[in-house]
Amino acid sequence: MLKKGSKLNSILTGSCPKCQEESMYLEKNPFKMGKIFEMHENCSHCGTRYKMEPSFFYGAMYVSYGLSIAFAVAAFIISNVFLGLGLIHSFIAIIFTLVVLFPVILRLSRNIWINMFVHFDRNWKEHKH
Repeated sequence: MLKKGSKLNSILTGSCPKCQEESMYLEKNPFKMGKIFEMHENCSHCGTRYKMEPSFFYGAMYVSYGLSIAFAVAAFIISNVFLGLGLIHSFIAIIFTLVVLFPVILRLSRNIWINMFVHFDRNWKEHKH
């Protein structure tokens, strides 16, 4: 399905951006809200440190904003254009979509953010320290 080594694979699966051998998260299910932010410190395979510096993932807020806008526009188009709902119902659909998909947006934004700085390394075993 998703080719190992692609950014899309790492972003959608939440796997280590360098080796893509394991999940960065202690709990893979983003809807377990008590554990949504819990991550491994390092990848157990390649040793990549996920939190490269304190507050590293604050930058993911900007990505989250963009993703939220994209999901809101999609919800509006689906509800208003395709389903023919009025504006009030379309805005309710937007709010519902953003509330329900909040955990997914949060995880996707973190995954996109770290993938902007860490790149897949096919030869990570040779470079492991």
